[in-house]
Amino acid sequence: MLQFILDILSVPAILVGLISMIGLIALKKSSADIIKGTIKTILGFLVLGGGAGIVVGALSSFGAMFQHGFNINGVVPHNEAIVAMALKTYGTQTALIMAFGMVMNVLIARFTPLKYIFLTGHHTLYMACMIASILAVGGMQGISLVIVGSIILGFIMALFPAIAQPTMRKITGTDDVAFGHFSTIGYVFSAWIGSLVGNKEKTTEDINFPQGLSFLRDSSLAVSLVMLVLYLIVAIASGSAYVEKELSGGQHFIVFSIIQAITFAGGVYVILAGVRLVLAEIVPAFSGIATTLVPDAKPAIDCPVVYPYAPNAVLIGFLSSFAGGVVGMIVLLMLDKSIPGLPIILPGVVPHFFCGATAGVFGNATGGLRGAIAGAFAQGLLITFLPVILMPVLGDLGFANTTFSDADFGVVGILLGNILQLFK
Repeated sequence: MLQFILDILSVPAILVGLISMIGLIALKKSSADIIKGTIKTILGFLVLGGGAGIVVGALSSFGAMFQHGFNINGVVPHNEAIVAMALKTYGTQTALIMAFGMVMNVLIARFTPLKYIFLTGHHTLYMACMIASILAVGGMQGISLVIVGSIILGFIMALFPAIAQPTMRKITGTDDVAFGHFSTIGYVFSAWIGSLVGNKEKTTEDINFPQGLSFLRDSSLAVSLVMLVLYLIVAIASGSAYVEKELSGGQHFIVFSIIQAITFAGGVYVILAGVRLVLAEIVPAFSGIATTLVPDAKPAIDCPVVYPYAPNAVLIGFLSSFAGGVVGMIVLLMLDKSIPGLPIILPGVVPHFFCGATAGVFGNATGGLRGAIAGAFAQGLLITFLPVILMPVLGDLGFANTTFSDADFGVVGILLGNILQLFK
């Protein structure tokens, strides 16, 4: 029986399913809802793993072409991809830290002035995974790793919404809803830059944005198109002979690049579908319990909550952030000559789309059109350079062709990793 229990706890999909089941039972759901929620949670975790395999395969060929073509180490920051890799090793620790971290968030909101309940479940999962990875690399294990990780996760789940709330009040005009997305440092940085250079009276919503570019609001299409451009660049740089002989199995290198780019986007889509399945039951269960225990708390919701307040800033922010990523990559390429082995962070379309769009809204709230452009551009630079400093503390994950992208992962990971090194 003990071995059976250990086997269950060692399978992240089953463990997360059990967490969902406990939450649904606590909410006194019907037997049908409990069974449905538990099975869908397990299914989502397995789907996430399948999508990870798709993304990893596409990134492997991209990394090989980039390195051969430019003779540099190219890294595409992507939370879903790096988390999917890390879960293979730290899945159990991640699931436990995520579960107890959500409990800690409720307790902190109940007994401290940080009255925020973080409801963006997929970012909770990603942050729990990064914390588990860094603590394990730093030498912690077992119960101490889970306890320390849960306390850290619960604290930052309450802290970061509090940091964003002053700007959220400017965006929404109310104090009813909070912001829950782990790139808060980047968004607050964007708002600060916007306040320095802009004029909030001349907002992005005073301009008529060309309808021809509205298709970029579809993130799957944006991922496909931008990755297609990147794949074609690295394929041409590495040469048709290398691609067709070493990677494509004889398939024309242009066709191979097109397929790989869209495969990457497809993998991201599958991963996100898996994440939604996993969290669709867990988050309502915990949020229902949390709001009952902490009636005066504010719900901290994912970044798209701000998009309707400045739709033009969404697209402007994405394009400005991506431009910042390109400039940052060029700077890293120049530094690589004097710092051999420096990882070159490529502009990841997913973080630049979601984070850039949100940074545009935050910058617009404090500095209008100029604030949206300058703030999102600065945020793009920030999420380009933070991963460079973060990668060394990730252990073996630091050598992957992808890494954590959003600003808060970089800040928390760098601080946590260096503290562990200091006391190691």
